[in-house]
Parts: sequence; C-alpha cells; structure tokens
Amino acid sequence: MEQTPISVVKIGGNVVDNPEALRAFLADFAAMKGPKVLIHGGGKEATRLSKALDIPTVMVEGRRVTSLETLHVVTMVYAGLINKRIVSLLQSLGCDAVGLSGADGNAIPATRRPPQPVDFGYVGDIDHERINSQFILSLIDSGRVPVFCAICHDTHGTLLNCNADSVAASVARGLVSRPVSLTFCFKMPGVMTDVERPDSVIPVMTPALFDTMRANGSVAKGMVPKLQNAIRCAQAGVDVRICDAKALLTPDSGTRIAI
Repeated sequence: MEQTPISVVKIGGNVVDNPEALRAFLADFAAMKGPKVLIHGGGKEATRLSKALDIPTVMVEGRRVTSLETLHVVTMVYAGLINKRIVSLLQSLGCDAVGLSGADGNAIPATRRPPQPVDFGYVGDIDHERINSQFILSLIDSGRVPVFCAICHDTHGTLLNCNADSVAASVARGLVSRPVSLTFCFKMPGVMTDVERPDSVIPVMTPALFDTMRANGSVAKGMVPKLQNAIRCAQAGVDVRICDAKALLTPDSGTRIAI
C-alpha cells in the first residue's frame, strides 16, 4: 500500500513577525492535504524583549551569541509565545496542531557547539540520526500536526538554541522511512540570480550549480546554509523546494533541488 507523503514545512521569522502574513500562511498550511509538520523561526520578538530587559545582543560574524540570559529569553519567546500563538491560530483553522520544542518527547536532541574557534554560547547542532522519528510519527499517525520551534536540548538537562533551517532539514531526514517532502518558505520567490529581479528565480538547483554560485558570490550569507541543508536532504531522498511563503500551495513555484 502506497504511503501518503509527509510534508515538512519551515517558515521564517519574517512571516512570524507579520500578523497578516502569518494568518495567510497558516490558512494555506491548514489547507494542505495529508500528514504534515511545521517548523518555525523566531523573528524579532526575542530581540525586542531582550532590549526591554536590558540584555545585550552580541553578534559574531553575523550570528547571535546565545548567553544564558539570552537562552532564557529565546526559550520564552520561541517555545512559548510564538509557538503557542501559531498553535492557537492553527486550531482556529481546524488543524489539530501540537506545539513542541525539541526537548518534548526527546524529539530533537542536539549537541552544544564547541567553543572553538568561536564560542556562540548555548547553541546546538543537530544530528538527523538522533531525531526521535518514532515519537514524531506517533503524533502524525494520531492525526495531529507537530509544530516545532528551534529550541532543542542536549539530553542532559540543558536547552540549546538551534537554527530553524537545520531543525527542519533534520526532521525531514529523520522521517525518510516514509515518503517526505521539505518546503523552505521565506520572503523570496526562490533562489535567485539577482535579488532585485523577481523573474530571476532558478527553477532547479543542483550541487554543481550551488558550488559555482557560491564561488562567484551570487549566493551568500543566509542562503548558503539554507542550500547546504536543502542539498543534504535531497541527497537523502527528500523532495525539497524553496519558495515564497505565499506560494506554499503552488507546487510548481520556487526552486527545486535536484541531485
């Protein structure tokens, strides 16, 4: 008997920060047929709360350093306010969502990143082979929709702030015992040769093309780890697409990863 593919969807902080865009996206997500999982980013809410609490934001090479105080804030915001806001909205749309962190059900164990060469504090890296797929599948098979934030744990009592793209990619790879797709939704219509030109979307991205674009600088900054995650997933058998959050229900839009 053919199994229905599981749709893993990751939504970025730019949509989380915009109430109207978030409602529109969640309406589309709720309308998706079949089993599904949502992973969400954090947006700017944690930065605003940190500022209000007079907790300094420290950045190294463009990435946030998660001090213990910052970890407390991002856990409150990501696993608390934002996660439950999304779950509440999905429930109002008839989608039986369950809000989770990676610590719940030991779903997403992580390892604290080594302090060398740069100490990013309480930041975790995820090994897809440690994903508790049995727990996640038990929720899916019961008709529920897991909604994960990017707060995970080290299995020894310490919470860790992880990259939401990496969480999504690891969850998708952890579920490959069944057919699975992964859609990265963000503010662009896909991977583009020129971000100023909406018509410059690359319909198909390959590892060779990624290496070329990275070498010539046409892919840089946050798109590099996103594409690295996407390519690793595709190599593991996941059907991967990168698209505008508004195009979730338009399967031919955006950029697909081909191996």
